[in-house]
Amino acid sequence: MSESIVKVEQLSHRYSVQWAIKDISFELMEKGIYGLLGANGAGKSTIMNIMCGVLKQTKGNVYIRGYNLDTHPVEAKKRIGFLPQVPPVQPELTVEEYLTYCAHLRMIPKAEIPSAVKNVMEQCNLSHYRRRLIKNLSGGYKQRAGIAQAIIHKPEFVIFDEPTNGLDPNQILEVRKLIKNIAEERTVILSTHILQEVQALCEHIWMINEGQMIFSGPMEDFDTYLQPSSLSLSLAQLPSLQYLTAIDGVVDATHTGGIDYTVNYASDSREVISRIVKSAVENNWELLHISQNKNSLDNIFAELSKKKS
Repeated sequence: MSESIVKVEQLSHRYSVQWAIKDISFELMEKGIYGLLGANGAGKSTIMNIMCGVLKQTKGNVYIRGYNLDTHPVEAKKRIGFLPQVPPVQPELTVEEYLTYCAHLRMIPKAEIPSAVKNVMEQCNLSHYRRRLIKNLSGGYKQRAGIAQAIIHKPEFVIFDEPTNGLDPNQILEVRKLIKNIAEERTVILSTHILQEVQALCEHIWMINEGQMIFSGPMEDFDTYLQPSSLSLSLAQLPSLQYLTAIDGVVDATHTGGIDYTVNYASDSREVISRIVKSAVENNWELLHISQNKNSLDNIFAELSKKKS
């Protein structure tokens, strides 16, 4: 059996009397993008900071390529790249100066630093801005500089904590593309509270809620929790709820106010929609609107937490 890239065992951390995370365990054996999903305050940043050696855990162990982060911190950290939630850039330096400084911090041999800086600027599309002060960069390019410092020493394992936070839609797409390119050669953990980010980037997902892991599995398995299970209807001629619940496949129906209804169903959505449309026509309900509702992240958390307990 091959050695794991990252192994986290029974990780727990307490701030004063409050446990931020409790008994978190997982193992990464392959390259790719792994998502750590949770609401703000769920414990994601605590896990990230412990894995990078920024924070000392209360209990548990972290191994990077077999090196215990506590007992062999230098060997473990050589293999880690980290972009925290706020990029650790130096605004008064140029891009080239900043990345040269980061290369020294990462103990890259002096003779190799110019080529390491050149290569990472090319990879992160920063070459044209190498002499620009970081404070004069756009948000997207500041984030690129932050990503560049995380990979300049060619680590095997990279952590990105909320990498698209605060970026505009175009910048988000650019950063996603860059992360995908990085993951072709490395193992990446992406921490976020945004469901769309893990859907767009990740192959495997862990979901954290109130400091505990409530889901671990491939994205396809998680997708089952995102499937629509209810419909929103607008009907000009208001039917009695008993007529809606009598439609085959409909579990229950709620009048949500005015001309609006919510219908829960338990069979194929297309079949249920077809039956509702047919009933509306036959009974002159004047169907004005019908759409599927996807589970909200809060509902998914609640459902998974219930299964966990």
